[in-house]
Amino acid sequence: MDLAYIPSPSTGVIDLGPIPLRGYAFCIIIGVFVAVWFGNKRWIARGGRAGTVADIAVWAVPFGLVGGRLYHVITDYQLYFSDGENWVDAFKIWQGGLGIWGAIALGAVGAWIGCRRRGIPLPAWADALAPGIAFAQAIGRWGNWFNQELYGKPTDLPWALKISEGPNRVAGTYHPTFLYESLWCVGVALLVIWADRRFKLGHGRAFALYVAAYCTGRAWIEYMRVDEAHHILGLRLNVWTAVIVFVLAVAYIVISAKVRPGREEVVEPVAAEDTTEDAEDADSAPDADGDVERDDDARAQGKNGTAEAAKNG
Repeated sequence: MDLAYIPSPSTGVIDLGPIPLRGYAFCIIIGVFVAVWFGNKRWIARGGRAGTVADIAVWAVPFGLVGGRLYHVITDYQLYFSDGENWVDAFKIWQGGLGIWGAIALGAVGAWIGCRRRGIPLPAWADALAPGIAFAQAIGRWGNWFNQELYGKPTDLPWALKISEGPNRVAGTYHPTFLYESLWCVGVALLVIWADRRFKLGHGRAFALYVAAYCTGRAWIEYMRVDEAHHILGLRLNVWTAVIVFVLAVAYIVISAKVRPGREEVVEPVAAEDTTEDAEDADSAPDADGDVERDDDARAQGKNGTAEAAKNG
């Protein structure tokens, strides 16, 4: 008899009249808001304008959702295009199924478009957003809890996840891999924040650190999962993906540090110009008596006139 376990919700949908509120979608939406909010704070701290992160996210988020869904459908095509399956289900994103690899890859394309339109460097924007993305993943993983999916091997540990009987699943207690990954992502976010403050990471290296750290955790968490997946040489496809992406991220950190050491001094040219203009306006601002301060030449002329009057007098 299991004395302790994590219960699963009886349903992943709450109906408010004709409007269904789906737990999976709710977690994704909250995650996006957290990523944009936290990324905006970091962007402003780097000298950027408030709102720039959100403007670029308008491009990155839709691309990321499409990319995440495409990766899932392509790598798990048998769920939608094999005999007895309905291919229309491939469009039902609320039922779960977003591959982070595709979301980041295609989301980066959307972000690149947004950055080009604003005239700012994509690596700097990615560095500002990196820990926010990790926090968003931590929140988004709870969508799998609502859908009772992506759990691990059977276990009787006190923190086991209780799964009820349903389509393609057997009732029992399993490793809550969604929780493991959620906690890992929080740790990744904190690691990136610390490393960025300690080493002043720039030119995309904070983002690359996020990618490498996430892949490290994803590899062992993926190994624990029992859901259907393609295997290559005995390992799940996502394990291989994590290993390859990890190597690429570490290589980028090493090469980038040699080619472009340090951090960008200016991340948003327009913001830098505004700061310069504000400083110039402050120099010519009215003084306490309402008179505009004279420049150096005017003050020099005043002094010369006073000296000359004293001499003649």
